[in-house]
Amino acid sequence: MLWPRWNRVSMLLVTALLATTALAEEPVRWRDKVDGWVLERTATGDRAEFLVFLDRQADLTGAAGLASKEAKGRFVFERLRSEAERTQGPLLESLRAAGVEHRSFWVANMIWARGDGGLVAELASREDVAHIYANPAVELDRPLRESDPREKAGLATEPSLEHTLAPEVFWAQGWSGQNVVIAGADTGYEWEHPALRSHYRGVSGGGGVDHDYNWHDSIHSGGGICGPDSPVPCDDDDHGTHTMGTMVGDDGGGNKIGMAPGATWIGCRNMDQGIGTPASYSECFQWFIAPTDGAGRNPDPVRAPDVINNSWSCPPVEGCEDPNALRTVVENTRAAGILIVVSAGNEGPECQTIANPAGIYDASFTVGATNLQDVATNFSSRGPVAVDGSDRLKPDVVAPGGRIRSSLRSGRYGNLSGTSMSAPHVAGLAALLISSAGCLSGDVDAIEQHIIGTAEPVTTDQFCGVPGDQVPNNVYGHGAIRAVRPTCGGTVSGLLSGLEGKKLTCRNRSSKPKQKVTGKLGGASSWDCGAEGLSAAGGDRLKIQITADAAGAGGVGGVIQGVPKAKVICKNETGGGKKTLRPGDGEAWDCRGAGLEVGVGDTLKLTISGKSG
Repeated sequence: MLWPRWNRVSMLLVTALLATTALAEEPVRWRDKVDGWVLERTATGDRAEFLVFLDRQADLTGAAGLASKEAKGRFVFERLRSEAERTQGPLLESLRAAGVEHRSFWVANMIWARGDGGLVAELASREDVAHIYANPAVELDRPLRESDPREKAGLATEPSLEHTLAPEVFWAQGWSGQNVVIAGADTGYEWEHPALRSHYRGVSGGGGVDHDYNWHDSIHSGGGICGPDSPVPCDDDDHGTHTMGTMVGDDGGGNKIGMAPGATWIGCRNMDQGIGTPASYSECFQWFIAPTDGAGRNPDPVRAPDVINNSWSCPPVEGCEDPNALRTVVENTRAAGILIVVSAGNEGPECQTIANPAGIYDASFTVGATNLQDVATNFSSRGPVAVDGSDRLKPDVVAPGGRIRSSLRSGRYGNLSGTSMSAPHVAGLAALLISSAGCLSGDVDAIEQHIIGTAEPVTTDQFCGVPGDQVPNNVYGHGAIRAVRPTCGGTVSGLLSGLEGKKLTCRNRSSKPKQKVTGKLGGASSWDCGAEGLSAAGGDRLKIQITADAAGAGGVGGVIQGVPKAKVICKNETGGGKKTLRPGDGEAWDCRGAGLEVGVGDTLKLTISGKSG
């Protein structure tokens, strides 16, 4: 689908065509549907930008029941675009006839427009218009730049990454974000930075470059050093390049700055030199649901990212006075199976300072900032969310955000502090989780619950809506993030009978890369591949090997759970001999009973193979 072009048409006739009818309407009725910022700026005859939100919105409830991320993404994209095409026609025709600048969106059923008070009154008086939201220019909540002798000299791995345990838990086992796509919506990205270039999805293994479906620019005027509508990734600040470095950065040398260096990234610029609008934020969300080629055509939801990092906010003081301005946009993007990670903001340490879209929404996974001692930074915004009357607990979790070293423009490295630095740690952690447990792909609830459930609980003496000594609380949420391998699919475990377990090896041959975990059983009569860190989705091909000693003269076998049609090979390593059994899920099996000669104290090697249930 072609992205609608800007209709740069003179507005000289707008008032004459529309104002007469609008002024005849009852003022209270239509004014109640318009943000005060819009009314204020058009009261003296000036024009303003705004978003016309239609009363009919797509029903996406069916997405939750779909099994795969691809199915969810396609369903959401088709429903959203269909609803916009079905309902926007009359309004678009009216705007075109009046020569009004406008742009149609489908990420939510809405239209960007620019006009005066007469146009606002006319639109707000329509029955098919639910609300008119302001579209102000919003300045980035800039992080604090701090000098550090390590800005130029890197370490093997940045301390903030070590603090989350990601290198120990994931990297050491071969999981670094492979097959996962991270997206960033920010000031742009220096894609040729040494720590970012090889991780950009637009760079092929052979070194070729293709920006189609991998980059979009929602800045259509201005744009600083990048200019408007940049055809290649470009950063007119340093902010975006820094956040992306914390997600995936690694130059292959001494600058391991990213949580998930095996992941690939795509990007969308939603700010012009640090200043964005609800329309530019929304445009990036729309593009992420179904990335397009460079001409804005051929949207493809299959190429959507797994997670989006959003280190920005839209405060009321800048004109985003209605806290629900971006709620539908964020909810619709999440429905497509995409995790929405958002920084909490830098307005702390007072309570109720998480007050801006998109961090206030339930559909956003909101991240506060700590130092490397898991102590909340003074600047990290706190909950609860009061601005929308929800009293919602926020943040969801906290992550390192003080003096974070990452990539900057011109191939440099530097330190920044802010919740903008915390959120990328969580986005990177999500990539590691999905990479190591493919069944989490598209299951946003499960990803969030895993991060919450494995966070290190942190308490405080600060009372923000709830006692600080309870978890979750409105300073730390559920706690400080920690890397813990997820398990999914069914339980792959079992019991041993007449055997004392010695060693367990579990392999998943279907995962990419293939997984292998080992554990010492220490004489135990039970085993669990999931507890050792194996991830298995339904239908994955598994191979499990157990070394155990026969403990008596009775049955020598056990029970297997999670492999419905298992093949068990019993091999006596001490006395020789081998037998094959095919027990059902949860059905007892016995090597001696199958005819294998086993003496007391003999060592058996049990090989179990089959598909997980």
